[in-house]
Amino acid sequence: MNIKNRLKIMMFFQYFIWGSWLTTFGAYLFNTLHFSGIEVSMIFSTKGLAALITPFIIGIIADKFLQAKYLYLFCHSVCAIALFYAASVTDPAILFWVMLGNALAFMPTISLSNSISYHCLDKANLDTVAVFPKIRVFGTVGFIIAMWTVSLCKFELSNAQLYVACAASVLLVIYSATLPNIAVSKSQKQTWISYLGLDAFVLFKKPVMAVFFLFAMLLGAILQITNTFGSTFLHDFAKIPEFKDSLIVQYPAILLSVSQMAEVAFILTIPFFLKKFGIKKVIMISLIAWTLRFGLFAFGDPTPFGFVLLMLSMIVYGCAFDFFNISGSIFIEKEVNADIRASAQGLFMTMSNGIGAYFGSILSGVVVNMCTHEGTKDWQTIWLIFASYALVIGVVFYYSFNYEHTKNQSDI
Repeated sequence: MNIKNRLKIMMFFQYFIWGSWLTTFGAYLFNTLHFSGIEVSMIFSTKGLAALITPFIIGIIADKFLQAKYLYLFCHSVCAIALFYAASVTDPAILFWVMLGNALAFMPTISLSNSISYHCLDKANLDTVAVFPKIRVFGTVGFIIAMWTVSLCKFELSNAQLYVACAASVLLVIYSATLPNIAVSKSQKQTWISYLGLDAFVLFKKPVMAVFFLFAMLLGAILQITNTFGSTFLHDFAKIPEFKDSLIVQYPAILLSVSQMAEVAFILTIPFFLKKFGIKKVIMISLIAWTLRFGLFAFGDPTPFGFVLLMLSMIVYGCAFDFFNISGSIFIEKEVNADIRASAQGLFMTMSNGIGAYFGSILSGVVVNMCTHEGTKDWQTIWLIFASYALVIGVVFYYSFNYEHTKNQSDI
């Protein structure tokens, strides 16, 4: 099997695991375990807390001390154990710590899967900008299939979704052992900064990179919001008698999976947009899409016209997510040396899915609680607040990020 197909299988399982519970877990916590908005946001904040710590540390270890595939295998082993145990926990305090353990192990695997892919593509003399999106798209396919599996099996409000994720983790652990070996960097002369793996922080000396990482943090907050509350928003239509039997209420995960289907299409356009317009315009498109994502949610409902708005929201999500997360990862890959590849990708993960996701989770929980009156959430106000945040970030980014792109650039 050629290396591209091997990496596609890795990406498929990497995101199948996440898709099994990420978009439906909030509804399970709200509707089945009856946790409060703050309790749910705290549990989802574990992803951000973990990304503050382990992606960068694991990236350093992968660059300097231990092969990436062994770290990848170990992390998913821990995930399998944590997910299995989490399925039996009903106390919010205990579940917080269990999901934190899962997140500490899982979050580094996202940047590790990217680093492994970039290394293998480089070794095979393949263009990462052109080839990586075609590999990464199989992760989105895995995410979609996981969501459909959970929804059609009626696991959306059940702990069974965690058992599905656990089983996929075990399969990926087994497969990880077959991945190519990646030699660690062993420079003859290393400073203490290099030995400790802090080389990636030198990127902050470049103003354009410092601004990029700052906005990676701010955009990370946006992504956490939609993951935490999207499914709960759709399930809440069941409280309205005329909508309680609608397909949106019966199969919300399938509707949400349209977002990932849109990702499939938008991922494949990334090489064109990056080469033609450059990273600044691509991220601006992402921020506009995020604004539309939340704005359309604000006015969407199960009526025919409202359903169209919800579908449009799902479609623009694909652009919003891909044009920042995937393009940002490629941008980092092109801006750093190979010997700090894993730690630089880990730093990107720390800023976006760490600091940004943590504060996004906490603050979004506060917003939801503020807009909840007598147990009823004012979703229109909630989504318009989030849309306004994305719009403001877009305006500030436009005037702050000064990266020159010329059409003859072959990469970004």
